[in-house]
Amino acid sequence: MTEFTQGIFSATKNIYETNKGSIIRTIIYTIGHFAIAITVLMLIADVSFAVALTDAIVEPLANAVWYFVLDKIWTSKFKKSS
Repeated sequence: MTEFTQGIFSATKNIYETNKGSIIRTIIYTIGHFAIAITVLMLIADVSFAVALTDAIVEPLANAVWYFVLDKIWTSKFKKSS
């Protein structure tokens, strides 16, 4: 392993360790959002599972980024006030 890849793995590990709670909450939120988006498309738009699966990817991923940002802001404010 080169010094460059070791640095990338080390930085990734550091980011994960410092944001562990927010990352886990974001993953759980996103999985739920995928399920809800697929279900709504199948029930409301009357599309097949395959179509719903492909159509219900971009919007939940965009919301996941937004959720992560909000969660980081919230947790940083909560820690400061404690």
